[in-house]
Amino acid sequence: MATLQKEIWINQLQENFYPNSSFLNYVKDFSGLTENNAINMAESGLDPDVLINNTTYPIKVVQRIDTPIRIELDLFETENTIVRRPEAIEYSYDQLESVIMGHRNKLRSKTAEKGAHAFAPQKNGTYTPVIETTGEIFNGRKRLTIEDILSLKERFDDMDIPIEKRFLVLNPKHLSDLILIDVKSFKDLTDIKDGEPNKFAGFSVLQTSITPRYNSTTKEKVGFSEEAAETDTFSSFAFQADEVMKADGEIFMYANENDPEERGTIIGFDKRFIALPIRNKGIGAIISTKVV
Repeated sequence: MATLQKEIWINQLQENFYPNSSFLNYVKDFSGLTENNAINMAESGLDPDVLINNTTYPIKVVQRIDTPIRIELDLFETENTIVRRPEAIEYSYDQLESVIMGHRNKLRSKTAEKGAHAFAPQKNGTYTPVIETTGEIFNGRKRLTIEDILSLKERFDDMDIPIEKRFLVLNPKHLSDLILIDVKSFKDLTDIKDGEPNKFAGFSVLQTSITPRYNSTTKEKVGFSEEAAETDTFSSFAFQADEVMKADGEIFMYANENDPEERGTIIGFDKRFIALPIRNKGIGAIISTKVV
């Protein structure tokens, strides 16, 4: 397949890869630090203490020791798709370009799902609050309440997380809970207006259906690839934008044009991507309390 044509299709796949509503648009982008599909950076050492009304000199000198870190980007691979020539001829639209957009949508969904899972804390901790819902019982769970969101806000306040650039990414079921509380106040809560999300309780609010699962017994996050279990419950998650990152790496297109055996063109894509918390701080979750 001509190199120019492959470049065009790769550009089509990259175009608008993160839609306006994606939470990945609002995190730190480390793509510029990516080299050979890895990020080489350093974890900062301890910041200096501050002395007040000091009378002892000389002031001691403390060397900050940074720890080198190398982060390999995850590899996302699509299954191959074949477009058979006789079928493509029959269609009035360009079927191959439509197939490429299908690959983009699947890669977009899977990378976002991986990012959402990474941004949610593993379990409740001093710097990683995990709040349980406390509302009325519905369909085997307790609904999300305004008080639950305020509890998460207070935990962020207690950590001295900057009020600017806090984001809350709601599971659609949790958004429905809020709409039931007050339709007028919450029905447009996750809309994007003039490029900016609406705010509530100090959080810019977005939504996604691919929020992580938690174990309702242990309150710990379920592994990304783990099969669903009876103890699973869904969540919403929160982050401060300067505490989380994403990085895009290489996109490669595989193509076998006019395969004589298949009588068509076979294509597939690789994409390198990673999303992580930077310091495991300033991230949180609200998990639905299961009621048996």
